[in-house]
Amino acid sequence: MVRRRRLIDARLREQALSAELNAIRATAQAEAAAAMSAAAGSAKEEVLEARRVAQEEALRIERELHRREDEVARREATSSATEQRVIARAAAVHEREQGLKAFEAKKRELDEARKKIEVEVVDRLEDVAGETRADLRDRLVGEWVTEAKARAADELRHIEQGLADAEHGREAKRVMGIAIQRYQGHYLTERLLSNLPLPPGLGARLVADLPTLEEIANIKLTLADDETSIRLEGQDSFGREIARRAIRKFEKQGWKGEARGSVERIKEELEREVVDLGRRAFKELEIPRAHPDIVKLVGRLNWRTSYTQNQWKHAVEAAFLCGMMASELGLDIKIARRAALMHDIGKALTHAIDGSHAVIGADYARRLGEAEIVANAIGAHHADEPCNTVYASLVAAADAMSGARPGARREQTDNYVQKLDDLERIGGSFAGVERAFAVQGGREVRVYVQEGRVTDERAVELSSQIAKQISEEMTFPGQIKVTVIRELRAVEVAG
Repeated sequence: MVRRRRLIDARLREQALSAELNAIRATAQAEAAAAMSAAAGSAKEEVLEARRVAQEEALRIERELHRREDEVARREATSSATEQRVIARAAAVHEREQGLKAFEAKKRELDEARKKIEVEVVDRLEDVAGETRADLRDRLVGEWVTEAKARAADELRHIEQGLADAEHGREAKRVMGIAIQRYQGHYLTERLLSNLPLPPGLGARLVADLPTLEEIANIKLTLADDETSIRLEGQDSFGREIARRAIRKFEKQGWKGEARGSVERIKEELEREVVDLGRRAFKELEIPRAHPDIVKLVGRLNWRTSYTQNQWKHAVEAAFLCGMMASELGLDIKIARRAALMHDIGKALTHAIDGSHAVIGADYARRLGEAEIVANAIGAHHADEPCNTVYASLVAAADAMSGARPGARREQTDNYVQKLDDLERIGGSFAGVERAFAVQGGREVRVYVQEGRVTDERAVELSSQIAKQISEEMTFPGQIKVTVIRELRAVEVAG
């Protein structure tokens, strides 16, 4: 009974489950049908949308193709027109070339005919004149040279007569007197010491650092045997100032660190002072500043003296005097001041370059872009170059006025006189010499020889021999120019 009931229950559950499955299947089929219907509708819309987009893109591409076809057509038309113009231009060029070739051929033909006619004319003229063209040219050149020499001699006579005119001398003195009266400047002499006294004990402490000082200052330092003084030996006055300052600094406070660093700092400080002094000179004279290297050379003159005269102050003083004289003569004041300020820059280089300071300064100024009128004034202020302009003469006059004024320089008269005597003695010791004169403060020797005993070739040799003997027998700074003068005097008595 129980078993039967269980079977019935199982059969009922199976039937219920089967019914439930059928219901689920029916529901699923209905949902699937609905989903398929919805998917079909959506797919149809997407297909329609895609078709619409494709159609629009096709229309756009078609319009772009039409536009490009139009552009290509326009370019083809333009290219065709350009090609036609090029062809026409090439034809014109070819025609012009043909015309030019014909013109050149005609020109060559005419040139040949002209040359033939010229030859015939020249031959005919030579026959008529009785001399060839070369002979005629030589004769004319000779006549022109003779005429030029005559004019030059006449002009020289006029110049010499003008130089002897007292009026010119009075005018020159008047101009120089006005310049001297207007200027008020430095009237003290200076002396750069070469022997520095040392306090007790300083020499022994300084011995180890002397090689470093000598290397940086480029001079020789000699300590006295008793170590009470030290001698600064060298032509570089700038280097002597470096050594002097270094020794005095060591005396007061010793080195701050190693000796080399301290001396280098002193050198850098002095270099800055050099630049400041150079700029100050140009500023005081109110002239445009020159090349930086020239500015430094002007500043370095502050540590260079000539017979105890400070050369920086001398250059500024000469510049003012030169400017005043230029003003009186109606010349350019700034050019005159500029030339006079730079006239001694070669003295800042004579320790490094052999030669006259005037020549060195002029060459340096030319290489650094100064005007030729300024460079010539620098080189000519001691007659090492000819005075090509009036500014050169003004600079020479201003230099002499500044150096020769009372109290400007101090020198040993005996040594100066002895130098002049030695120069004249050596110049007059050669055979054929009539007389010899030392001029320009001993910077030049002028030797007059006898025209009958000394030829022109011998005069050249004589100048070299005199210069060589002066170099061997005498010791002097700078250069001494030897000028041998041989003149022909033709004298005839009338009556």
